[in-house]
Amino acid sequence: MANSAQQSSLKVYLRLLKYVVPYWGAFAVSIIGFLLFASSQPMLAHMLKLFLDGLQNPEHATLLGVPMIFGVPLLIVLIALYQGIGSFLGNYYLAKVARGVVHDLRCALFDNLLTLPNRYFDSHNSGHLISRITYNVTMVTGAATDAIKVVIREGLTVVFLFGYLLYMNWKLTLVLLSILPVIGLMVGSASKKFRKQSKKIQEAMGDVTHVASETIQGYRVVRSFGGEAYEQQRFHRSSADNMNKSLKMTRTQAVYTPMLQLVIFSAMAVLMYLVLYMRGDASVGELVAYITAAGLLPKPIRQLSEVSATIQKGLAAADSIFEQLDEAPEVDHGTVELERVSGRLEVRNLSFQYPGAEKQVLSDISFSAEPGQMIALVGRSGSGKSTLASLIPRFYHHESGQILLDGVDVEDYKLRNLRRHIALVTQQVTLFNDSVANNIAYGDLVDAPREAIEQAVEAAYAKEFIDKLAQGLDTEVGENGVLLSGGQRQRLAIARALLKDAPILVLDEATSALDTESERHIQAALDRVMKGRTTLVIAHRLSTIEKADLILVMDQGRIVERGTHTSLLEQNGFYARLHALGLDESAPLDIA
Repeated sequence: MANSAQQSSLKVYLRLLKYVVPYWGAFAVSIIGFLLFASSQPMLAHMLKLFLDGLQNPEHATLLGVPMIFGVPLLIVLIALYQGIGSFLGNYYLAKVARGVVHDLRCALFDNLLTLPNRYFDSHNSGHLISRITYNVTMVTGAATDAIKVVIREGLTVVFLFGYLLYMNWKLTLVLLSILPVIGLMVGSASKKFRKQSKKIQEAMGDVTHVASETIQGYRVVRSFGGEAYEQQRFHRSSADNMNKSLKMTRTQAVYTPMLQLVIFSAMAVLMYLVLYMRGDASVGELVAYITAAGLLPKPIRQLSEVSATIQKGLAAADSIFEQLDEAPEVDHGTVELERVSGRLEVRNLSFQYPGAEKQVLSDISFSAEPGQMIALVGRSGSGKSTLASLIPRFYHHESGQILLDGVDVEDYKLRNLRRHIALVTQQVTLFNDSVANNIAYGDLVDAPREAIEQAVEAAYAKEFIDKLAQGLDTEVGENGVLLSGGQRQRLAIARALLKDAPILVLDEATSALDTESERHIQAALDRVMKGRTTLVIAHRLSTIEKADLILVMDQGRIVERGTHTSLLEQNGFYARLHALGLDESAPLDIA
């Protein structure tokens, strides 16, 4: 079991190192730098040997071909310069690699988010997804670069020091080598704990981000319902949980480091005893140089063992990052691309249930709409109307039945091409923290001429309020259009759909956020925009539904009645009862 965990760690680490490959030049320079730094360590010990031997034999005491009095200071400066160049090259170029890896991983995660299917966002909260891009990536960089820095720099230092010690006295050096298996066991045991604890810390950090982002997004609800104390408790609880898990890891590390030092210094104590006991004919310079070099060993060995925590944090974070990157993107096996469709929509025997759910949301739905026709879907909340609308642009995949657009199954269209033919206006309007114009001409519409934007604004009856804004079309709307009213946001969404000029228009409760006067304006705009377009209207006001070419009455995922407004009233069934509850022409038809 432990072996397979190690293999999996190695696999994750090797995959992580692939992100370093594009920066191999800078990485190679940093390794050369650390090589220079590490090789300078035995030089210091050897300089002491030459110095002390020179003191014992002053008449022949020269260093670097010059008298000792000049040679020693010169050698110290040269070693410091040599070490400084190595340190700069190693640290700077590895930092360059680190920043590049952070950037690449963040971009890979964000680009991947844009390709994931709807169901992924349904089952993962935004806080954890944001935490991955911010916090987890930083942890990964620690493993990919900071840990490599310690492993290479300190690892090479240990190699050079051991090499020097073997050269000076190989018998004594074998005593030091005997502690390596003990250090290996301690590192292995601590690594498992670090990995487990790191995973918990990252999950706790996701909870902190999640609570914070929810509270920020829903601050109006929090304040209107007096939820400050509740949100405070929720955040403090998540933050305390994160703090406790971090402290637990710090405690493990705090116990582990002194234990390791005890082992290393015990070996050093035995070594000192043996040096004094087995002195033999070694000069004072040789003994001091040997003890100095051995004394330099504990620090790099300790740092090498401590890097395990950084690596395990990174591997735990990498696990969650690669888990997302390995998620299959939206399925797109379509091959059909059409410049423009006429808008003939046909649904045949369509049934659907959400992945992992047992209950069907739609059962055996069939209807057809000719180009330019308007189909209205009405029924109680939860009857499947919005789900049906989500299946047309393939936000979810249906496995039973067909949805045909111009006689071609929507599954056969290339995804981007299919969505180009459909304009969607929903009750929940999404606006970006950008200008009014950029919110209307968004995505594929970004190159739309200014005149076209102005025409769309006028047709959506939004010109009146936009002209009153400080900078007109160039006014920033705030996060999700917070500086606009619900009705104004809705009119911008309709202007966006008008600018798209798609042959199919889906209005999902598109005027529910409007007051009566705005609704009258928009109704006129919608009458205009619906001409020549196949329109699917969901739970609209009665005034719109009455004009529909076909009304489909839905209940529990089935079509229970169909017909025009007049014919359905004559049937005196489900629709007639809904109509009676609607009370008047401006009231919404959808009931809970």
